[in-house]
Amino acid sequence: MTGQRILGIAAVGLVALLGTQGCAAVGLTMLGIGGGVAAGTGTAYTLDGIAYRTFTAPVEEMRRATLASLKRMDIGVESDDVTAEGRALVAKAADRTVYVDLERLTGRTTRMRVTAKQGWFWRDRSTAGEIIAQTERSLDELPALTQKSR
Repeated sequence: MTGQRILGIAAVGLVALLGTQGCAAVGLTMLGIGGGVAAGTGTAYTLDGIAYRTFTAPVEEMRRATLASLKRMDIGVESDDVTAEGRALVAKAADRTVYVDLERLTGRTTRMRVTAKQGWFWRDRSTAGEIIAQTERSLDELPALTQKSR
């Protein structure tokens, strides 16, 4: 092989390595999303750590389930307000402030949005996801007499 050919192959290899630098992160993210979908979690996350989930339950049932979940997790509720869209709750856990929005989509469907902020910049995705998971559990545990047919 000539020196020029070796240099050309090395240049192509270097460009290929530099061009695929971010692919592992994308692949791992897609693997995580696929695992969540396969497990049936149904919880979606934004890039900045906000968790979303839509439930087939009215806003008031979601409110009761959310309050029960926060109590079980020993997260203190600071406010629970009615909004034009449904409900807005604010809670505190250690150095985190948790914001829960319950948005009425229909009479029997509610979208839950959870943000767990730690300071001005950081968001705790795992805490937000766990609050949604615990709310689902609480929703399943609500007494059957208080639930309308879903």
